[in-house]
Amino acid sequence: MPPRKITTDEGRAALAAVRAADAASEKPGRPDLATAVRYLLQLLVEKAPGGAVEVRVPPFGAVQVIEGPRHTRGTPPNVVETDPVTWIALATGAEQWADAAASGRILASGVRADLTGLLPLRP
Repeated sequence: MPPRKITTDEGRAALAAVRAADAASEKPGRPDLATAVRYLLQLLVEKAPGGAVEVRVPPFGAVQVIEGPRHTRGTPPNVVETDPVTWIALATGAEQWADAAASGRILASGVRADLTGLLPLRP
């Protein structure tokens, strides 16, 4: 069964809770963090459907995006992996791809594993 689609209201509420925790120098609640990550991954799929690149944000989600050859078995040739906090920062525009990559918070492999042109998802 596919995962339940997160509504815009749910996604925005989770993002607001994550931002509020960050502003208070607190760790965000796991449910809010999970919902925010999944919501932003969902937006990425809507923006760039396809199966050429796998974007992983463990432990909360992984999606395939960008048109091109789809992989079906084993490790895909184009993979992007990052932690939840970095993913939220990238997807919302709080951080630039190049900065996160330079600091080692993005693991990207493959010639299509650069999401610069797709981020941020929401201003």
